[in-house]
Amino acid sequence: MTPRPVRTALAVALLVAGAAACSSSGGGDPLAAKSPAPAPSTSASAGGASGKTVVVGSANFPENVLLASIYSQALQAKGVKVEEKFNIGSREVLYGQLQSGALTVLPEYNGALLGYLDAKSTATGKDAVNTELKAKLPAGLAILDSAAAEDKDSLTLTQETADKLGVKSIADLAGKAQDLVIGGPPEFKTRREQQFKDVYGLTFKEWKPTGDTTANALKDGGIQVGNVFTTDPKIVQLKLVSLDDPKNVFSSQNVTPLVNTAGLDAAGTAALNAVSAKLDTAGLTALMKRVAVDKEDPSAVAKSWLKSAGLS
Repeated sequence: MTPRPVRTALAVALLVAGAAACSSSGGGDPLAAKSPAPAPSTSASAGGASGKTVVVGSANFPENVLLASIYSQALQAKGVKVEEKFNIGSREVLYGQLQSGALTVLPEYNGALLGYLDAKSTATGKDAVNTELKAKLPAGLAILDSAAAEDKDSLTLTQETADKLGVKSIADLAGKAQDLVIGGPPEFKTRREQQFKDVYGLTFKEWKPTGDTTANALKDGGIQVGNVFTTDPKIVQLKLVSLDDPKNVFSSQNVTPLVNTAGLDAAGTAALNAVSAKLDTAGLTALMKRVAVDKEDPSAVAKSWLKSAGLS
């Protein structure tokens, strides 16, 4: 897998890589106490059934901050008193804070979390990953429902190339890959070439190290297939399409709430599960374009999405 904050088992400090993109909204130590976020005036009595303050944390990269803001506002809409601690840092810090109860809720990625807990796991599909996660998590921590939304590796093409080839999944590249140039980070060939041969029977014409320019190389025609992450805003910008992966070469990376069960009641659980039921990859990609490209405030983007999803 290519390095990125949410990738599985490549590094223990998976979330550090995206650190520079966002800064703490308060301008100080994100672990320091902050005033609880105000609940909407139309909500029920603050705190839900338990009356506890739910502390929503995030890693320090834009997508995780956006997801945390969605969780926070969804909880507030159900009358839950919320405190926000965003832009905290790496998974080591976040996980420890959740275990200690300093954080209650954290947006996670199921495959990356499993890789952190068990670097030898070979689970790939959402259900298999979540089954192992539930067995690996210590008492007091739990995952809630996973969203369909994933931030994961993919094989991506321009819409024009996909239509021309008549492909919708990686399996559809059989009999065509030998005429196609594939691009991605420098290590992509070493890590994936044999896997594509073994699992899908694909041998590509050439592998090019395109790195961060992969999406642009697709659009410019320098490559025909590229390793682009599924919530990269350039997928929307450049009208690209990511192929389905029916045999799970790429591990699942479903957006999943990780919670300290002592701090979250049934109302809070239901609110977060409702978010997961509505959030898909295409929707998250569109939201990330607004945050990363259009430079909209993550809180405002979260608010508009919750309204459109009927969750505010």
